[in-house]
Amino acid sequence: MKLSYPTIIVTSGEPAGIGPDICGKLGSYELPARLIVLGDPDVIGLRIKDLGMQISLKVIDSISKAKKHNEGSLQILPIQTKLSVDAGKPNPQNAHYVLQQLETATRLCSNNSTTALVTAPVQKSTIVDAGIPFTGHTEWLAKQTYSSRPVMMLVSDSLKVALATTHLPLEKVSAAITEELLEEIITILDHDLKSQFLIKSPRIMVLGLNPHAGENGKLGSQETIIMKPILKSLCERGINLFGPVPADTAFRNDYLKQSDVVLAMYHDQGLPVIKALSFGNTVNVTLGLPIIRTSVDHGTALDLAGTGYAKENSLLKAIELAINLVNRCH
Repeated sequence: MKLSYPTIIVTSGEPAGIGPDICGKLGSYELPARLIVLGDPDVIGLRIKDLGMQISLKVIDSISKAKKHNEGSLQILPIQTKLSVDAGKPNPQNAHYVLQQLETATRLCSNNSTTALVTAPVQKSTIVDAGIPFTGHTEWLAKQTYSSRPVMMLVSDSLKVALATTHLPLEKVSAAITEELLEEIITILDHDLKSQFLIKSPRIMVLGLNPHAGENGKLGSQETIIMKPILKSLCERGINLFGPVPADTAFRNDYLKQSDVVLAMYHDQGLPVIKALSFGNTVNVTLGLPIIRTSVDHGTALDLAGTGYAKENSLLKAIELAINLVNRCH
């Protein structure tokens, strides 16, 4: 039985950033979902007013009361900020407000396959300044859902790039690339591309860690000692992959035509390419979680908050993909 309207829960993120702006702009669209924004109605309402949008807020106290999202209105499940908010000026005292959004959304999505989470950006530094250890949505959601190995993947219309490591300092990446890590990441990637994206036999291109993929050990040994043996083993188990491929030539059309996803070894190895090609129209997806979670491809853009210049493209793409992922499960 096909689900009529999935429930999409959108966290509005850092209140001083563009999250309230782009969430407010959702009221200008007709969407095939029961869309619910988590956040402070006063903050979002004021931002809508400042931007001159004619959108009515409907405050609800339960997701069971949510209706299909219609143009001209926005349903809000209220969470209150601790202090008043100035656009562009984040305050660490509102860090718990940001995390409360995530905690509430994760709880509402847990054990509910008809509900998905879409996250607006947060300001990591502000959360850390509040004394809360936080490296990013991906790691935080994994901990909250007791998931041992989350996989960060960015998706555009023409390219998918997944990461073996996420928000890790570059000096720590080499030690993090182990056979165990690659086995877990690739297994999850293969499984979720099949189950969520309905790719029958995902073709995974694995990038090398070192320049020229180590050049037979002359520029680094990780490819020969760690990567090649585990990739060979995974191929023998039926996973459709190839590599390690030198990262500087991997994004040529002839390579991309042979793959459904590129697995980069670290954050800034793969993401600059996909963001250069389609920034603003790319979606961040977290695989390996018991919930569906998508997000935008950008940060809080504090300098754009409240100006009207923030674009909602990536948030709309994230919602569209979340709707599709829920519908594919039913």
